[in-house]
Amino acid sequence: MKRRVVITGVGLVTPLGTGVEKNWQALMAGQCGIGLITKFEAENLATKIAGEVLDFEPTDFMAAKDAKRVGTFIQYGLAATDMAMEMAGLTIDDSLSTKTGVSVGSGLGGLELLERNHDILKKSGPRRISPFFIPGMISNLAPGNISIRHNAKGPNLSVVTACATGSHSIGEGFKVIQRQDADIMVAGGTESAVTALSVAGFNAMKALSTRNDQPEKASRPFDADRDGFIMAEGAGILILEELEFALRRGAPILAEIVGYGASADAFHVAAPAPEGEGAARAIQLALDDAGLPKETYGYVNAHGTSTYFNDLYETMAIRKVFANHADKLLVSSSKSMTGHMLGGTGAVEAAITVLSLNRGMVHPTINLENQDELCDLNYVPNQARKITLDAAISNSFGFGGTNACLAFSRYQD
Repeated sequence: MKRRVVITGVGLVTPLGTGVEKNWQALMAGQCGIGLITKFEAENLATKIAGEVLDFEPTDFMAAKDAKRVGTFIQYGLAATDMAMEMAGLTIDDSLSTKTGVSVGSGLGGLELLERNHDILKKSGPRRISPFFIPGMISNLAPGNISIRHNAKGPNLSVVTACATGSHSIGEGFKVIQRQDADIMVAGGTESAVTALSVAGFNAMKALSTRNDQPEKASRPFDADRDGFIMAEGAGILILEELEFALRRGAPILAEIVGYGASADAFHVAAPAPEGEGAARAIQLALDDAGLPKETYGYVNAHGTSTYFNDLYETMAIRKVFANHADKLLVSSSKSMTGHMLGGTGAVEAAITVLSLNRGMVHPTINLENQDELCDLNYVPNQARKITLDAAISNSFGFGGTNACLAFSRYQD
């Protein structure tokens, strides 16, 4: 029999704010966290808008000298982990240390440190490069720093699968517990890659919206007038625990993770496979892993990027897997409010899905004013919905044709 795994804490840092309750209230109210870029000069860029985290103060979570030594993506990951650990009421003492692992990924790591140190190299030479540049930049120093801070000596992983990073990290953490390599996993994703270079790069791919005059209207998944995604930054962390372990310590149980599916399109470096063939296989694998009837599922937290083919093919993938039940699903896109946090986004959306199951509310897809006739599901337009959910899935799909799906259920004895 498979070990059951539950979620006992979540932590969120997003453009909607720093903290779980701040995010939840904004999501339910349909607020948007996207605005004009403030952290660098964007005048020469085709896209001048993004989802920035504007209320984050690193010294709320770490000493100033430590904050200076790591990239912002590591700061976000550490902060979200602290929140999740506090919600779970968990402290990793020596008796739990080797039973606790970390699976936290980042799509691009410390890109802003790379750009800054390259400028220093060009202007002042190699002797001016900081010894903290490399350990502050590489992706696996997010889980590395989390393990050091919380004394977690179990498996330590850093998945890098573009926009599916956060979901794959949680799925792999789930499997670590199921195969008895740990009882607790700190799992999620973190990203801070809104820089001039990355925006220019995505602009060159024509992947981003250029609706600069209406930032709050720019991310519009499943709307006929969508013109690309919005880059954003943030982190989501979940505390996963083996069920009996969580019960013994009296942990608060938010939901249960019951399935994980991963697949590859093997089609194109950036475009999704036609008709969502690879995405559909990932969803089906997650449902097979969970073993619940399709009719149990009531909600899909969509990848929903606000790009033409992603939204269309994800719709087709959901229809292919759920068949007639697809019309009874509520489907919403968190990115309509948060923007796209790349490697952090899957974990943030998984945390939101867990909270939706736990609190019986589903957030809306905002800016859905002229629904694409080819995107024909119930996307919860513009108003949150109160509903009792038994099970839900969260989808994430990344460049390179890498797909992930997580299945969650409401916790029941």
